[in-house]
Amino acid sequence: MAIAERTVSGRFEELVLDFLAHLELERGMARNTLQSYRSDLLQFGAFLERRGSGAEDAEPADVSDFLTELGRGNGGPGATTSTIQRKAAALRSFYRHLRREGVRESDPTAKLTPPRKSRKLPRVLGRAEVHRLLEQPKGTDAIALRDRALLELMYACGLRASETIDLEMNQVDLVDHVVLARGKGSKERLVPVGRTAARAVADYLRRGRPALVGERTEAHLFVNFRGGSLTRQGLYKIIGRHAKSAGLEDKMSPHTLRHTFATHLLAGGCDLRSVQEMLGHADVSTTQLYTHLSNQHIKDAYFRAHPRARQG
Repeated sequence: MAIAERTVSGRFEELVLDFLAHLELERGMARNTLQSYRSDLLQFGAFLERRGSGAEDAEPADVSDFLTELGRGNGGPGATTSTIQRKAAALRSFYRHLRREGVRESDPTAKLTPPRKSRKLPRVLGRAEVHRLLEQPKGTDAIALRDRALLELMYACGLRASETIDLEMNQVDLVDHVVLARGKGSKERLVPVGRTAARAVADYLRRGRPALVGERTEAHLFVNFRGGSLTRQGLYKIIGRHAKSAGLEDKMSPHTLRHTFATHLLAGGCDLRSVQEMLGHADVSTTQLYTHLSNQHIKDAYFRAHPRARQG
């Protein structure tokens, strides 16, 4: 990293800690995000100290120079556009908080224009590829039943990896066919569960999970082979193992099933707002990314079907 995080003045750290407490208590921000904000802000604090400045008297030029220096890398590899975007967002949020609290009258990030982050289209699986993946957990042993239920539910509901491992028994209603997912910022949403996924989960609950959990008490739906709650790393290993056996390891990422869920719904005629709600996106513009992928499905169908589409 071009600019290292180091010890900063007590006053700067005090302001940062107050800001982080606000994010955690008032906005329910996730711990990983809070840790990233802390690292980014202390890095900026160290930059200011080298200039003989602090949070309360930083100028727009200080913020701009900080981000510019990150991009240049001082002879080494510079920070990526995504990293600079994240640090800029942390600074903007921090100084808005300082203004609300009356610590500052002006906001040095008000006219900040960090580099735009290019939005890459996510990888998605075709219907045949999804079918091949979901067929990989073979047999009726407890692990196979768990893996089949996990993959089916992730694809059926568009769950994030974190939402899947955090899912508890009381959040799944197989009678009404819904799952209560807790997303970013602890926001809750109800997502329908299709019959195939519901049947796979029911089989796992009846014959798989009891064999894994035994006599112990465990609230989480998905457990490891010892009967304890499944970790993020464990989830990735399960998905990676079945993706490899299906010949899809080069096409799979942790969120591939979530991206595929959204794309297949839009391609099948589901409206954008409904997909937004099921994914738990705060802004519909995030969901619109998937319309590019579903539109490709329409174009492919056109060129396959129209008698004059390929002529000339």
